[in-house]
Amino acid sequence: MSDAPQPVRKPGSRASNRRSFRQRHPAIVWALVLVILLPLVGGAAYAWNLKRQLDDVEKVDVIKDEPDPDEGRALNILLLGSDKGEPKEGQPKNTSIAEDAASGDWPTGKYRSDTLMVVHIPADRKKVYLVSIPRDSFVPIYDAEGRTDHSEKINAAFSMGGPMATINTVEKLTGLKMDHLTIIDWAGFKDLSTAVGGVEVTIPKSFYDPQQKVQWDAGTQTLEGNKALQYVRTRYGLIGGDFDRIKRQQNFMRSLMGKMLDSGVTNNPRKLSNTVGALTKNLTVDEGWSGTAMAKLALSLRGVGTDDVTFLTAPVQGTQTDPTYGSVVVLQQDKMTELFTAVENDRMAAYLKKYPDDVLPDAEEVS
Repeated sequence: MSDAPQPVRKPGSRASNRRSFRQRHPAIVWALVLVILLPLVGGAAYAWNLKRQLDDVEKVDVIKDEPDPDEGRALNILLLGSDKGEPKEGQPKNTSIAEDAASGDWPTGKYRSDTLMVVHIPADRKKVYLVSIPRDSFVPIYDAEGRTDHSEKINAAFSMGGPMATINTVEKLTGLKMDHLTIIDWAGFKDLSTAVGGVEVTIPKSFYDPQQKVQWDAGTQTLEGNKALQYVRTRYGLIGGDFDRIKRQQNFMRSLMGKMLDSGVTNNPRKLSNTVGALTKNLTVDEGWSGTAMAKLALSLRGVGTDDVTFLTAPVQGTQTDPTYGSVVVLQQDKMTELFTAVENDRMAAYLKKYPDDVLPDAEEVS
């Protein structure tokens, strides 16, 4: 790789921050369990059904040390969005992420994980922070044993090395220890949007996505199924490319939870069971995270209010062209250190006061 410096281009400026809608719904509860109220409705039989659904979630063994109990301490959760994978010639077919990880022979290049988020939950369970890391971030890639010999786009960690390699890469990048891993299949976006009867989004300006061959017309739309999946996967045709796609994904999560709350899904045992089922069948978590522990965490977040969840993106300096990997994202290292030090020390309030425009814009401002 050439040592010659490449010009760094700043991404499009972020929209100004407004507080009217930016954190109205605790969407991370969906990302973690989405069943925060389940044990409280329907009695003991319904609570048993919740635990059964969560215990059936697929697991991957990525525990390096004996895990500490989750209660009473801050948690960092690595949240990945992945597809079901397209096996190459000679690779096993119709196998899951959990099965491939357990085989000891990770199928290189089979899976893509273009969504990577670090979820931080402080010990007092009063706030939740979700930090997206752009998939093209040019960083040292670590393997499952914690070794590195080159830098590449961060999404290569999962594709080339699997869950453990991704955890090692993110831990080295952020300086944070990941307590849990959650992988959500892209199909989950389709199934969840259908389960709640569609998710409302606003398209500020009409544009065409040539990759997916979709025309997005300006205005408010209710999306479900394939259309919802196309919304969260769009990056072509957007001025900010992958930066705007990250905002779309966060915006979809926020709107999805809003639909659940506003339509009474969380108070309807049947609807909520269907929604939880749509999530759990598309979910993989670490082996050390039991259904009971997930349910306990969800219950501990009952006090999280409408303005207590913050979505933001890892600080970006700009983009440049690498002769091997093409267009890559250059992270702003000093601000990265500032951000994740604030996360580790639970001083995010001070960080956000200093950088108020770093949070996800209002729904009507997301491309």
